[in-house]
Amino acid sequence: MVALRRSRRRSVRRREPDRLDMPHLAVVRAPMLPTTTGPMPRDVSVATYNVHRWTGISGRAKPDAARAGFVISELGADIIALQEVLRPFSGEDPLERLAEALGLHVAFAVTRVHRLGQLGNAILSRWPIASVQVLDLTFTRMERRVALAASFDTLGGGEALNVVAAHLALVDRTRHRQVESVLEHPLLRAGPGVLLGDMNAWRRDKASRALARTMDEHHNRDWPATYPAMRPVLSLDRIYAHGAQVVSMASHDSMAARRASDHLPIVARLRLYRPDDLDENT
Repeated sequence: MVALRRSRRRSVRRREPDRLDMPHLAVVRAPMLPTTTGPMPRDVSVATYNVHRWTGISGRAKPDAARAGFVISELGADIIALQEVLRPFSGEDPLERLAEALGLHVAFAVTRVHRLGQLGNAILSRWPIASVQVLDLTFTRMERRVALAASFDTLGGGEALNVVAAHLALVDRTRHRQVESVLEHPLLRAGPGVLLGDMNAWRRDKASRALARTMDEHHNRDWPATYPAMRPVLSLDRIYAHGAQVVSMASHDSMAARRASDHLPIVARLRLYRPDDLDENT
């Protein structure tokens, strides 16, 4: 009888991660003391950063969100997409603590369950998040992926800025299917839209070409290199815009950023088109 009880306990533990592992929206929270009030300006800065589960450049260190948190504070961006965010099963949530310390609104979507907690994508913002959606981009059993889509209803004139934060697959064919799925979503076509995140595209593959055809690329000829952080040679992290001009884009290569993750963050300054801008060009 004792052996039977133990067997049942083990089976329950094996089934529990399956229930927790489904992609879902886990956090949407406003700060107690927001840093910004009023409408969103015409010029905004956006950033994307793979924080590597808060484990530093090696990925083997004990999770410490303060390392990446300091880099995020260095960026000074208005909207920040984070990938590989780890929310532990117990204790204080480092993501919510970070957002509160910076006075930022936060949304978090679970991609999968890691042995230490929930792993997924987050969006931090100076402005309130009007709506948020989770886009399931899982097309194979080998890799579970999601994108987090948020709308910011603060542009005035009925316009909204739509932001899609993604962490795409390692396999080219799967990544192409994910890009097609994201580009078909109406959020990226309704007014100004931004797609940003870890695209895992180290060469000009089908996914990159599809993004270039649909979204407006930045003004530089080459993407900023972000990986590996100590000596970056690959441009895995990218920012695409639609209905907005990418005025500038660069990797954030500080001493702290080289130690806080295996990726460097990138920051872009956008100029959002207003409806009257589009009318003048027609």
